[in-house]
Amino acid sequence: MTKISRTKIFLFIGLLLTASAGAQIPVPSAPELGARGYVLFDHNSGQTLAAKNQNERLDPASITKLMTAYASFRALRAGQISLDEEVLVSEKAWRTTGSRMFIEVGTRVTIEDLLQGMIVQSGNDASVALAEHLAGTEATFAQLMNQYAAELDMRDTQYQNSTGLPAQGHFTSAADIARLATAIIEEFPEYYGWYAQKEFTYNEITQRNRNPLLWRDPSVDGMKTGMTDAAGYCLVSSAQRDGMRLIAVVLGAKSPTARANDSQALLNYGFRFFETRLLYPAGDSVAEARVWKGDLKTTDLGLQSDLYVTIPRGRYNQLEAKVELPSKLIAPLDRSTRLGTVKVQLDQQTVAEANLFALNSVDEGTLWQIAKDSILLWFE
Repeated sequence: MTKISRTKIFLFIGLLLTASAGAQIPVPSAPELGARGYVLFDHNSGQTLAAKNQNERLDPASITKLMTAYASFRALRAGQISLDEEVLVSEKAWRTTGSRMFIEVGTRVTIEDLLQGMIVQSGNDASVALAEHLAGTEATFAQLMNQYAAELDMRDTQYQNSTGLPAQGHFTSAADIARLATAIIEEFPEYYGWYAQKEFTYNEITQRNRNPLLWRDPSVDGMKTGMTDAAGYCLVSSAQRDGMRLIAVVLGAKSPTARANDSQALLNYGFRFFETRLLYPAGDSVAEARVWKGDLKTTDLGLQSDLYVTIPRGRYNQLEAKVELPSKLIAPLDRSTRLGTVKVQLDQQTVAEANLFALNSVDEGTLWQIAKDSILLWFE
């Protein structure tokens, strides 16, 4: 204990013991790229490592289909649809222009085939067929997409359709796309593997995944390309090396080669110069706190979700962590009440923080315990 104030106690605590850190290396500034907007984002810590115009509202083209997939995955999880369920292809879906999986009007196609046709082949026809099946019309489905965007705190996003074909008022941002990509990876690992699939055959037509990084970089396992004249060339890529997962979003590049090279440059920069560490697993004890007037004298404090940090390579041993608590914790305490905060600092700057909760509920003590602690508190 280093400091006590009227309202808070500050405790310096240890970090999770992991493999010893390597030598510290200097970190250059992030690459300057020609795309209109981009962001490099760590999936676990949520930290941004490089960005340009990350909150600018831009046309996403077929990157839109990430949300079409997310909404479909939500419907699958809720039991509203199933993978083997068949969808009747409408004339509108069949006539949709742009990239297609070549479904035929009046035929029935399974949800699983439509999802693969949309994810691997970027089929606009598959996107519309899914939208109509889930919500009746594509316009109604767009409302559902916007509701999910709001739920994911995608503040610079608005959808007008399921495909990403140009439409007035249809936009998103690099930062919002990174949030959406993170949600797909985190919430739906059972479907995420489709984004690494290099080709898909439907109706005896085989089409390759348009993401060139799947062939170039073995650490890349997703996610989506996009292109229209208005949007330029776009690419969302996700890669994992040594347990560290990065998401790179590039919007408005000038060519297919430029979007691939920009994405690769961002990923290489992040993996080479940064590392992500698990500081405290959810449910593990971070600190122990004194409790007054309860049936227990102390309670362990912990986190409701894992706490990660992304820092320059070789600087893990220089991190400092402290817990901020009220100066007095009075029973009863339950596990849903926020009791304090853990903050992790590097060079006196906070690089990660999370709320602390009691890992065990503490009930009110007996009348004798309450009376005794009331007297003791007078002398605190």
